[in-house]
Amino acid sequence: MNPNLNLLQPYPFQRLRDLFKGITPNPSYSAINLSIGEPKHATPQLIKDALVNNLAGLASYPTTVGSLALREAISNWITRRYGVPALNPETAILPVTGSREALFAFAQVIIDNTKPNPVVISPNPFYQIYEGAAFLAGAQPYFLNTLPENQHAMDFDSVPEDVLKRTQLVFVCSPGNPSGKVMSLAQWKNIFELSDKYGFVIAADECYSEIYFDEANPPLGALQAAHKLGRDYRNLVIFSSLSKRSNVPGMRSGFVAGDEKIIEKFTLFRTYHGCAMNPAVQAASIAAWSDEAHVIENRTLYAAKFNVVTPLLNNVLDVELPDAAFYLWAKSKQSDTELAVKLYRDLNITVLPGSYLAREAHGLNPGENFIRMALVASHDECIEAAKRMQSI
Repeated sequence: MNPNLNLLQPYPFQRLRDLFKGITPNPSYSAINLSIGEPKHATPQLIKDALVNNLAGLASYPTTVGSLALREAISNWITRRYGVPALNPETAILPVTGSREALFAFAQVIIDNTKPNPVVISPNPFYQIYEGAAFLAGAQPYFLNTLPENQHAMDFDSVPEDVLKRTQLVFVCSPGNPSGKVMSLAQWKNIFELSDKYGFVIAADECYSEIYFDEANPPLGALQAAHKLGRDYRNLVIFSSLSKRSNVPGMRSGFVAGDEKIIEKFTLFRTYHGCAMNPAVQAASIAAWSDEAHVIENRTLYAAKFNVVTPLLNNVLDVELPDAAFYLWAKSKQSDTELAVKLYRDLNITVLPGSYLAREAHGLNPGENFIRMALVASHDECIEAAKRMQSI
């Protein structure tokens, strides 16, 4: 067996189940689960209709690159959303079966084990796929703590030069999970310049890019930042998904786009990997990427919840409206695991301890004393949870 499997840690939700083992939640309250970032808003009818109307596609093997119509729909969306010149749908875009599997697979393509001690830089807290992808690719994760005092930014100035020289891949998540912070143009400029100097590839995880609260100011994207800075997309690949944007987490549909040379090699890998997208899902994805009305409605639903819940919690937690995404990253004066147990046991509310989303690095776990709340439940349930929590 691959010995690197022994480096993998239990997923946060397994740790949460272990934490709650033997605890009976207060039966006086209905259960409200805010722990997992799984969208609960209704899947738009236009997507379901497109899926059902194209079931005949199940009779054919799909290709790794997907249909040209899907890649053109994605290219058109990127141009509309980010105001960048159209990407070549033949060479710069590749459909994937959800950003999660693509992020993991990407590291297996990028990491060159013929070079000594390869490094993958990751934010901390982080999406645990980044760590697992690094380990299984034979690389060592290097965590950059994202803390309130530095606006939850990745501080690349703190990375020793010998680490940067060995860095082959950097995972960036903007809007961030769990902080919801969006990287500025200046921050992108810094990471692009470091990539130029040290040659590492940037994997920009943008799966939360379409959940934000000001229609006039959508989050800055990586391709958009590169274009604004007069750059090409060398060593830059973005990862996007329909799961959060269009409330279809079960459809497993997303894309990667950017550096054409990297996309070419990633396509080769995926041809052997065997993860082509279901043709009916491709048709439904075209419908989703081609429509913005349902996305605006989705944002409106989230904004209504955040605008009520955030001030309700201000009296008991250190919390503020995020730039984007659907998480509240709330700091408490008590242990995050103790608070999670208390909320589950006494109020029948499930949240995720922040320390489960991070690793001990540079002398601390940056998730300690934080809890992550995903406001994915119904409006009434989110309000009810916030009201219950005022008693903590």
